[in-house]
Amino acid sequence: MHKRLDIAEYLDNEEIVAEYLNMVSESDDPALFLRAIGHIARSKGMSQIAEKTGLGRESLYKALDEKAHPRFETIFKVLNAMGIQMTLVPKMRLRKRSKQAALCVAEKGARYRV
Repeated sequence: MHKRLDIAEYLDNEEIVAEYLNMVSESDDPALFLRAIGHIARSKGMSQIAEKTGLGRESLYKALDEKAHPRFETIFKVLNAMGIQMTLVPKMRLRKRSKQAALCVAEKGARYRV
């Protein structure tokens, strides 16, 4: 019997959250980035994030669905509520960063592809 991996269970410290978002942002896939924000929100508690953003919990789930097209204002509110600050750098600098293909999560030594 296999248990489905829930990445939100492994996003238990700020460094892992930051690295996860940085890796996902390099994919140029908005749906993947949105899904990652959803994973982080679930790890921190959707009710708590909903309260901080002023959004209803159901609205938050809908906004973070990978098929959704949320407004930037909503994403900005969610990131702020989660204590995440975005830093933008030229793309060439990102390519010089680690080309690690897997994300080591929660210091448990397990590697999962993002």
